[in-house]
Amino acid sequence: MALEWTDSLDAVDWEELSALYKVALGDKSAANLNIVFTNSRYRCFVHEDGRIVGVGRALADGVDTSYVCDVAVLPQYQGSGLGKQIVAKLVALSHGHKKILLYAVPGKEPFYRKFGFRRMKTAMAIFDNQELARERGYLDLD
Repeated sequence: MALEWTDSLDAVDWEELSALYKVALGDKSAANLNIVFTNSRYRCFVHEDGRIVGVGRALADGVDTSYVCDVAVLPQYQGSGLGKQIVAKLVALSHGHKKILLYAVPGKEPFYRKFGFRRMKTAMAIFDNQELARERGYLDLD
């Protein structure tokens, strides 16, 4: 069956989406996913046979900045080009913003370079668990 794309929140099964993140990207509760996707300007849900197989979103202000985040694909669809399609769609939707940002899982930077993303010298972050962020390679040890 063909993949079906939508940006609608109307029929999202938040528990199913949470399960996708658990196997593809990390624990994200259904309640929190509902909040973040509802507050995102752009979003992509990809279904096959009624099941969510890929997803992504972008927080954007409409002029200055769009932040691509939470791109996830079920493991059995990884390597199929679906993740590339989701990122490309979010980048296209973000066109016209002065900058499009994202932060990548360490080691995945080459994937995002294909879209034109480059490492920033001044990006900084405060994580709710700074030590875990360091352990996962998101923060320098300074």
